[in-house]
Amino acid sequence: MSEMNPGGRFTFPGTALTVNRVGYGAMQLAGPGVWGPPNDPDGAMAVLREAVAAGVNHIDTSDFYGPHITNQIIRQALHPYATGLVIVTKVGGRRPPDKSWQPASSPRELTDGVHDNLRNLGLDALDIVNYRAWGSGHGLGEGSIAEQVTVLEDLRRKGLIRHIGLSNVTAIQLAEARTITDIVCVQNNYNLAYRHDDALIDNLADEGIAYVPFFPLGGFTPLQSSVLSDVAGRLGATPMQVALAWLLHRSRNILLIPGTSSLAHLRQNLAAGQLTLTPQSFAELDAIAGAAAVEHQ
Repeated sequence: MSEMNPGGRFTFPGTALTVNRVGYGAMQLAGPGVWGPPNDPDGAMAVLREAVAAGVNHIDTSDFYGPHITNQIIRQALHPYATGLVIVTKVGGRRPPDKSWQPASSPRELTDGVHDNLRNLGLDALDIVNYRAWGSGHGLGEGSIAEQVTVLEDLRRKGLIRHIGLSNVTAIQLAEARTITDIVCVQNNYNLAYRHDDALIDNLADEGIAYVPFFPLGGFTPLQSSVLSDVAGRLGATPMQVALAWLLHRSRNILLIPGTSSLAHLRQNLAAGQLTLTPQSFAELDAIAGAAAVEHQ
């Protein structure tokens, strides 16, 4: 493996939607606990505007962030939207007054969720809607998702959705969904330490389907963090930048959506797209998950 400088762009399969591989996740624009308005609404809008000005054209959001708040901030900051900006949202969850996260997967709830996203984003059609499955197995959804995907496919045929993706799903659920409609992206928990989707990522890459990891630094042990910090120190980068760069190097179908409400943090995240990992650094990082498995035997 030679020195790599990934960056680059990705086109969702069967679509005219092409995005830069470093995008932006909007969840942190809401208040503490992803609930209510942010402490600094003007600052939240400034982050969005700088992200787009810097070349971000892939924003990940949901109307149950806030709830409603995140999409309202996106609309206030960016509408009318720049040509080529791809907004990916998700349905399948709700936030009741107790601030918990609950599934909302009935046909009525999914339909209402799509209309909520349309209204609060100020759109006539949503570029991509992910169905967010719920379950306990490795943090992944369990059981059939045929009913939910069929609802989204019906909304796509009506022109309210252009394309469909999935979030928090297993390979079996993905295969089931693909018998109903085309799937353009999968959004699951994956990072240097949490590698359960390695085979899935490779299979999706063969199909040209995007894989969008969340929690890029979640679940690290002290040992793993030490290795990451050592590599980051040699590269003159932050651990988060190195973790993001590794994801870009891992596979060309991986798209990043790091979130932040800080302009300084946003700039660091975007700079990760230009970070070059040597073969030695990549190998050290790639071995983190295996070393942790041995440590816990």
